[in-house]
Amino acid sequence: TPHSRYAFHMLTKKLPPLQSFLSLVSRRGSHLARQQYDVIVVGGGHAGTEAAAAAARVGAETLLVSQKIQTIGALSCNPSLGGVGKGQLVKEVDALDGLCGRAGDWAGIHFSILNRRKGPAVWGPRAQLDRQRYREFIQNCCLLTVLEGSVEELLVSEPNPEEPGHHIVTGIRLANGSHLISASSVVLTTGTFLSGSLFLGQSMSPGGRIGDAPSSAGLSQTLRERLGLRIGRLRTGTPPRIVKDSVDLSLAHVHPPDSHPTPFSFLNTHTRCKPEEQLPCYLTYTTPGVERVVRESLHLNCHIQQETKGPRYCPSIESRVLRFPGRQHQVWLEPEGVTSDLLYPQGLSMTMPPDVQLRLIREIPAMHRAEIHTPGYGVQYDFVCPTQLSPALQVKSTQGLFLAGQINGTTGYEEAAAQGLWAGVNAARWALSMPPVALSRTESYIGVLIDDLVSRGVTEPYRMFTSRAEFRTSLRPDNADLRLTLKGFEEVGCVSTLRYQEAVRVRDSLQDALAALQALSLSTHNWRKKFPDMRMSEAKSTLLTGMDVLQYNDVSFEMLASAFPECLLPHVEFSQRLKIEAVYRPHCNLQKKEIERIQKEENMSLPQDIDYLSLPVSLSQEVREILDRVRPSTLGAATRLQGITPAAIVHLLNYVRHTGQKERRTHRNQPDRKEREEELCARNAALPQ
Repeated sequence: TPHSRYAFHMLTKKLPPLQSFLSLVSRRGSHLARQQYDVIVVGGGHAGTEAAAAAARVGAETLLVSQKIQTIGALSCNPSLGGVGKGQLVKEVDALDGLCGRAGDWAGIHFSILNRRKGPAVWGPRAQLDRQRYREFIQNCCLLTVLEGSVEELLVSEPNPEEPGHHIVTGIRLANGSHLISASSVVLTTGTFLSGSLFLGQSMSPGGRIGDAPSSAGLSQTLRERLGLRIGRLRTGTPPRIVKDSVDLSLAHVHPPDSHPTPFSFLNTHTRCKPEEQLPCYLTYTTPGVERVVRESLHLNCHIQQETKGPRYCPSIESRVLRFPGRQHQVWLEPEGVTSDLLYPQGLSMTMPPDVQLRLIREIPAMHRAEIHTPGYGVQYDFVCPTQLSPALQVKSTQGLFLAGQINGTTGYEEAAAQGLWAGVNAARWALSMPPVALSRTESYIGVLIDDLVSRGVTEPYRMFTSRAEFRTSLRPDNADLRLTLKGFEEVGCVSTLRYQEAVRVRDSLQDALAALQALSLSTHNWRKKFPDMRMSEAKSTLLTGMDVLQYNDVSFEMLASAFPECLLPHVEFSQRLKIEAVYRPHCNLQKKEIERIQKEENMSLPQDIDYLSLPVSLSQEVREILDRVRPSTLGAATRLQGITPAAIVHLLNYVRHTGQKERRTHRNQPDRKEREEELCARNAALPQ
């Protein structure tokens, strides 16, 4: 269309000032509303921007509809990205050519790797972000048509009889009722805006984020009444923003960033923020005075009195005090940007009245004179029970309708971005008459996330942890490109040629380096001569390859390259990845066999008379109670139960297989009932009458 071509031209030449472009798009909204699109994405948060960008990369003509264009890509709550489990999702989104990893590298002002004391498989890449820089990057990097407006309802008609479902989505109607926009598929990424309510003290008002208008009630009504979807209610909250100059940071513990920032994106070798320009974070703790203020103000706090489920893993300070009385709780003071005069107090989400919030934060020594810029508040919102979705994140009963982000019951930017990317991919493929694609739990954290949602559902806001992944030693942050980029280009169609070529180069180079290491073979005596300080048992007298030696903690790839420069120096670029690969290769080989074994045995029937409570295997009491209550029919069904650990599945598999083999042996050695009856009749017939 003419406007799409104009928008593309504007974004592919030297970028104009951001505000002027967004205003231009907003003014032309009435023209956009008369057009036909392949994909319409509703919502401009992390899920929405990733969905729209992914759909466009697949080749779909895509429209992004947002209530407020200036807030597209905004960090609604905490100014950070990544972490343990979450960092893995960011790396995988980037491997599939998503946006958030590159945006994090551009906007990051404090980079760190969490969990460094543990193995690289569970390291958590994380960054504090400059809010303004992050939003600007997201708004400038998407070749999209954007429309400012609120969606009143979905346009729905009779389904395609050749596809499953009771309805088919044909587009959207804007809130003013006059604009219909047609599309082959629609992605809803409404965040906390779907019938959202804001809570502050005893007051409640409609909305999904402070300062923004509430969403139209018609959209939630369409989902509930027209489409017949099961809708639930969840809650979350955000802390007050503190004026930085009013805080005595000398009374808090300084936490510096890593001296060498680690980029999120596989395309980046460094971050925009130089090492010396990074900002520190600060750690402080709650006091008994904080608990006293919480308890004295409970009657003034209607949000905390609600029965609606809130996030267990980033709870409000009220919830923490009530659940863990008498304890000190961490409070991280995080910068909001290079030029920002605000601090974000991570760990102090609260919904009490503003004057009580001020009393509470001043009970913490470092903030005894603090001033609040914006008070904290709570949000309650509708979500769609995600068991009604397919692994493509399409609503099973409605053709062409895809959901991503908090509307599926998750919490966090990273979980939203991962879902958004995958929903956008499949929405584009649906619109272009291509088959859907799915990711397995065995190949990605995104696969774990989606499988958990669609097979188990949620009872509280879902957050990703490394412990949720059964095969996390092979799903590492360092190898997300090798796991997903090639597939993203060859099978999914969401990865650029440039990124694909880089991934192929990395794959081939790593294979060459691993082959060179494997070809190095020396006796233990000769290895000790090469590296006298290496702690290698002198009792060993065998041949070891370079891969074997690289598994030792005190041996680095750089050491091997200095000893064998002719064959290893060309690969020093990948020294850390090769070290990690060597350390994890034995574990991954065992895990690969375990994956194949469990996949092969997934349909194994579990006897319905198993006494899980007294089963003679190593199972926790929690696992026993879950299995006893649900009584899954197959091993695969057991793996998808919330709370069932990978180790429990292995023990259960071994028990059922061993019991089955034992019964078969017993069966072979004992005649069945019919054989015994026939034998008895024959004996009776032989007796004298």
